[in-house]
Amino acid sequence: MNRIPFNEVRETLAAVLVKFGFSQDRAQTCARLFAEVTRDGVYTHGINRFPRLVATIRNGCVDPAGEPVTTARCGALERWDGRKGPGNLNALAAMDRAIALARELGLGCVTMGNTNHWMRGGTYGWQAAEAGMIGICWTNTMPNLPPWGGVEPVLGNNPLVIAVPRSRGHVVLDMAMSQYSYGALESYRKRGEMLPVDGGFDTEGNLTRDPAAIERSWRPLPVGYWKGSGLSVVLDMVAATMAMGRATHQIAPDPLREAGVSQIFFALNPAGLGPEAQAEQIADGVVASLDNCRPAEPNRKVRYPGEQTLRIREENLRLGLPVEPAVWDEIMGM
Repeated sequence: MNRIPFNEVRETLAAVLVKFGFSQDRAQTCARLFAEVTRDGVYTHGINRFPRLVATIRNGCVDPAGEPVTTARCGALERWDGRKGPGNLNALAAMDRAIALARELGLGCVTMGNTNHWMRGGTYGWQAAEAGMIGICWTNTMPNLPPWGGVEPVLGNNPLVIAVPRSRGHVVLDMAMSQYSYGALESYRKRGEMLPVDGGFDTEGNLTRDPAAIERSWRPLPVGYWKGSGLSVVLDMVAATMAMGRATHQIAPDPLREAGVSQIFFALNPAGLGPEAQAEQIADGVVASLDNCRPAEPNRKVRYPGEQTLRIREENLRLGLPVEPAVWDEIMGM
């Protein structure tokens, strides 16, 4: 694994994006988002996924110049058309607008259809928390998760993000609707490791901890069994309905054709109702209750969502971003 300085990664990715039709400003922002995802340790959705973005630009699913437009407005609620633009740039703009609405009105919500893969959903939770907002967002996806009781992948993995601001470390939950995302399965397989708990079914219908077997069967286990299955359904319904966009069953079941997804972004302003200091004390109290919990393994403390990210972020900024040599060679070839 190569270690490459953050700024070098960002500038290299930006140079590639300019060649593929991005303006300088948009290339820099998009490249920064990819680099930040790897910086934070979500390697499957950072630099390693960059070649897939280029492939979707080449096949016409992503329009480098596509910028979202507002198509409807009602108080604190807006509907946007993503116009096939790069998914991470669209999502960044949507959460930014939700934050602006929340500063003015106490809460803001932006829904968006006709957009593309947003890469790491947690990015937009961190974005909201850094602005002092509680952030909630989710997206639907191509069909890649069987419903509980079914064997065909007709649901989306529909990542859900909930973030709570806190000066001592934001709490950011970023979860897929399966026990292990496909990115996590890929990571375990590449490391030659079995999953800690059952993560899905093999081709014979048996529960298994073998990530490669789950990838072959396309039958990951919904988180909470039928509960995760049901949550996937309603997240898809709400996003597609509010965005007037595509539902999961209308999205191509091909990672390189996964386009036209629907997303929703909420920002809630804790300071809008005041007092802000008391809200922070409540969040700190919840984290303290976790810190005081006796761990199951003596040398592994109980962590809050997002705590590990801060440690990995510091390490990767100090040592350089870890990049697979084959991926970096492919990017340099662009």
